[in-house]
Amino acid sequence: MSSSDPKYHGGVGAGPHSDVADIAHDVIGSGPPVLLLHGFPQTRAMWHAIAPRIAEAFTVVTADLRGYGHSHRPADMEEMSFRAMAADQVALMRRLGFDRFHVVGHDRGGRTAHRMALDSPDALLSMTVMDIVPTQFLLTRMTHEIARAYYHWLFLAQPEPLPETLINRDPVAYFEGILTGIGGDGAQFDPRAMEAYRTAWRNPDVVRCMCNDYRAAIDVDLALDTADLHRTVDIPSLVLFGADGIMAQHFDVPGTWAPHLRDMHSQAIPGGHFFPDTHPGATTQALLDFLGAQAQIAP
Repeated sequence: MSSSDPKYHGGVGAGPHSDVADIAHDVIGSGPPVLLLHGFPQTRAMWHAIAPRIAEAFTVVTADLRGYGHSHRPADMEEMSFRAMAADQVALMRRLGFDRFHVVGHDRGGRTAHRMALDSPDALLSMTVMDIVPTQFLLTRMTHEIARAYYHWLFLAQPEPLPETLINRDPVAYFEGILTGIGGDGAQFDPRAMEAYRTAWRNPDVVRCMCNDYRAAIDVDLALDTADLHRTVDIPSLVLFGADGIMAQHFDVPGTWAPHLRDMHSQAIPGGHFFPDTHPGATTQALLDFLGAQAQIAP
């Protein structure tokens, strides 16, 4: 599909673009490669308004994380770790012919991007994380205010099948409540993107994998991130955060990342946690400014 096609909707209403690495994805545009990774509880459809504009200057790959959307849904909790998600995406990009690329991740996609930068630093030209603080930082500094606002971290991590059973009684109502609850700015979502999200939420296997994602964050990723606290990501990195979001209300978001990123840039974007959905223009411009600067200085 052409990058200039105004109907591009990044996986909305579609199955996998191909079976490369069992990761559902779309590829548009031409130029330096950029991988866009969605967060919870969404799919690659979240990039519908952003990908076409980025693709005017870059080759854009939008992918569903493992367990989400139309991608492979592993059986075991440990297989939903950010390390496993990151390895998937590196393998996908290599099979598409991109040994080095820019990665942009929102929410869980941002945590996947950070793990990718630690595990496969030679694969990345730059990293952008959106509206997150480091996983280890969040889990070890979870005050009662954060626990209440981000309660789903603890609820979804409860032993199977408790959260799955409760969610599957009305998954659309539950996950729409998540979007509203942590959106922070009366978030309005594109109807076609919402339908893609609802389709995924109605699949019990997707619900199970999303719960395992949060279980793995505590049972697998926390130990990995703690072991890597001494390491610094050396590639150019951009930290974007919602100016009105929960993270910005409780943390100095760039300050939480500063010890871990050697070459850090940061910017607040209008809106709350889901600013790529609700303020795609400002989000796209920030990405183009950063990615354009990196493309000019890349060897």
